[in-house]
Amino acid sequence: MQALANFFTRLISRYMPDPLVIAIILTALTVVLAFVVEGSSPIDAVRYWGDGFWDLLAFSMQMTVILLAGYILAKTPLVDGALDRIAARVATPFMAIVVATLVGAIGSWLNWGFGLVIGSIVAQKLAMNVKGLHYPLVIAAAYSGFALYGIGLSGSVPLLIATEGHFLESQIGLIPLSDTIFSPVLLITSAIVIITLPIFNALLHPKNANDIVEIDPASVAKPTVPALTAADQPTIADRLNHSRSVGIGIGLLGMLYIGLHFFDGGSLNLNTVNFLFLFLGILLFASPAKYLAALNDGVRIVSGIIVQYPFYAGIMSILVGSGLVVTFANMFVNISSAQTLPIWSFISGGLINLLAPSGGGQWAVQGPVMVKAAATLGASDAATALAVQIGDQWTNMVQPFWIIPVLAISGLKLRDIMGYMVLILGYLGIVFASAILIWGYIGA
Repeated sequence: MQALANFFTRLISRYMPDPLVIAIILTALTVVLAFVVEGSSPIDAVRYWGDGFWDLLAFSMQMTVILLAGYILAKTPLVDGALDRIAARVATPFMAIVVATLVGAIGSWLNWGFGLVIGSIVAQKLAMNVKGLHYPLVIAAAYSGFALYGIGLSGSVPLLIATEGHFLESQIGLIPLSDTIFSPVLLITSAIVIITLPIFNALLHPKNANDIVEIDPASVAKPTVPALTAADQPTIADRLNHSRSVGIGIGLLGMLYIGLHFFDGGSLNLNTVNFLFLFLGILLFASPAKYLAALNDGVRIVSGIIVQYPFYAGIMSILVGSGLVVTFANMFVNISSAQTLPIWSFISGGLINLLAPSGGGQWAVQGPVMVKAAATLGASDAATALAVQIGDQWTNMVQPFWIIPVLAISGLKLRDIMGYMVLILGYLGIVFASAILIWGYIGA
C-alpha cells in the first residue's frame, strides 16, 4: 500500500495541474464529446456553454455561504477551543489520521459544509501538535470524510425526494428519509465507512522519515482583531463594532427566527442551514469586529469556488443541451435489470460527476431517466435515486472542485494530496458498490 501511495503521489505531482486548469480541460473535453457522441456542432456547444455559464449563480452563492459560514462557526471560541482540546489529546501520527478522518466524516454526515471545513481545521491543528505527522495525508484523510455527505442529513437527493412538490413526485411520490438516509443498508454503510476508513487512511502514513512532510507553522494564518485601549480614544462607532450586546442581540434574534421557522412546520433546507450557521457564528463570537475578522480570513477558502463554479455550470449546460447526460444514463440503463439498475446508476452518477460536480443539479437531469428505467424494470426507486447520489459523493474524492476550500485552509497544492485520494477512491468504491449491489437485490 505504501508503494502504491508513493507511486500515485509521484505521478500526480508531475502531471496534475491546478483545479482551474482542470475545469478548463474538462470544458474542452465536454465540447469534444458533444461533437463526437451527439453530433452537436462546436458552435452549438459553445452556445450551450455560454448560455448556461451563470445558470447556477444562486446555487453557487448558497454553496459559498455554507462553506464560509461553516468556517466561521468552526473558528468561534467555543468550537475552536473544543477542537484544540481534541488535538491536544492525540500523540501519534496513526491516531491523528484516525481522528481527522472521524471528524471530517461525522461532520460531513451532519452537514456537508460544516464537515468539509471542520475536518480540515482539526487536521491542521493535529499537524501542529503531533510530531512526525505527514501533513498532506492528514489533510487528505480529513477530506475523505466528505464521502459521507450525500447519505447524511444534508444530502441533496434524499432531502429533495422527501420534500412535497419535488419535480418527480408524480412518478415516484414522496420517499421518506426512513427509506433512504435512515434505511438499514445506508446506516450500515455509513457505519462501515466511519469504522474502516480511518484505519485505511492511517495505514497510508509513510514509514520512511524522509518521506514525511510536516506542517510549516508559519503558514497557519490567524485572524487578528485590533484591540481597543484607553489610549485609542475609541469613537462611538468603534465601541459599537466591539460591542458584545450588538452581536449577542442579533444572534439571539436569528435563533428566535429559526425556532419560529420549525415551530411553524418549516423544513430544513440549504437556506435554513445557512441562516442558522451565520447567526450562530455571530452569537458565539459576540463581538461584530471579531466576527468580521474571521469572515475576512474565511473569504480565501471560497474564492476558488466563486470563480470555478460557473465553469462547471457551463459544462452542465453542454451536457444537457447536447443530450450527453441522457445518452450516458441510457447507456447504463440499457444493460440493467431490476437488481442491477442501482449499481449502474452509481457508476453513471460517478462518471457524470467528474464532468459536472453538482449532486442536486445532476439529479435534475439524470433523475427522470433513472426513474423511468426503475418503473420499467421494477427496480427500487429509493435505491436507484440514492445510487446516483452515492456515485456523486464517491468521485468527489478525485474531482478537484470540492477540494478547493480544503487546499485554501491547508495551504497545500492539489498534487500534494491527490495520490492519496486515488487510493481512497478505490477503497470507497469497493464499499459503496458492494452496499448498492446488495440494496439492488433486496430492494427490487
